Amino acid sequence: MVGYDPKEDGRINSKFEVAVAGSVSGLITRTLISPLDVIKIRFQLQVERLSRSDPNAKYHGILQAGRQILQEEGPTAFWKGHIPAQLLSIGYGTVQFLSFELLTELVHRANLYNTREFSVHFVCGGLSACAATLAVHPVDVLRTRFAAQGEPRVYKTLQDAVVTMYRTEGPLVFYKGLTPTLIAIFPYAGLQFSCYNSLKHVYEWVMPADRKHSENLKNLLCGCGAGVISKTLTYPLDLFKKRLQVGGFEQARAAFGQVRRYRGLLDCTKQVLQEEGAQGFFKGLSPSLLKAAFSTGFVFFWYELVCNFFHCLKRTDSLW
Repeated sequence: MVGYDPKEDGRINSKFEVAVAGSVSGLITRTLISPLDVIKIRFQLQVERLSRSDPNAKYHGILQAGRQILQEEGPTAFWKGHIPAQLLSIGYGTVQFLSFELLTELVHRANLYNTREFSVHFVCGGLSACAATLAVHPVDVLRTRFAAQGEPRVYKTLQDAVVTMYRTEGPLVFYKGLTPTLIAIFPYAGLQFSCYNSLKHVYEWVMPADRKHSENLKNLLCGCGAGVISKTLTYPLDLFKKRLQVGGFEQARAAFGQVRRYRGLLDCTKQVLQEEGAQGFFKGLSPSLLKAAFSTGFVFFWYELVCNFFHCLKRTDSLW
């Protein structure tokens, strides 16, 4: 299970096991969903409409974008920025799940609320994601820059990117887009954790005990559902974050179409609305929903699987 639950004393994992489970789930998930993430970022950064009717649009569909990236940049393009992305996922998963475990345990010990309530999971999930974001946001900026650049590459290696960005844009470049990220991540992660818990209850109600599929299938399906719900409700802020993160990086975006400069979150919102319309807030939603479904499903699936593995090891040791 995800989070502290006093009713399952025999299955409570140590903080170290929670951290390991979070990092493993992040590592595996990132490897599997990286291609969708690259396509999503390209869509989010494209100023032109995502439509065949716009002759200036470089990308207009998931399959078309996938084929074009493959033809122009090769298969490795789908894992551009994979090293910073893996550092991001491992660090984020570790801090998020460990923080969530600590926060739900704190709520229980303070006798404030039932730790299984929707509101508790929403608040604890949001706070744990904010803590994880503060810890790994510089890596997220690096990952976005790598995924966004075309050919020839502006940054050759991770070290080259760090040095170049620091020299040309200053130390604050590594926290570009932090404001919309924190604003978006709190409700997004809060909905992930709370919806995941609620969907598991719905699943158990719909599927009586004698007709249940495996526990792993339940975790995967409920995680996918939680990912779609949370991403749909918070998507525009994710788009603003990506636009702000590539500020000062316009020369590497020239091959992809028009580029824009934004002075901040409000200016970004205003420009997108004026030039691209309300639908511009949801550019890249399709690959993003696919990514959210798979990534959230895989994250919870692998997290629970690793936690269960640790539990089985403990039970085996006790028998000996």
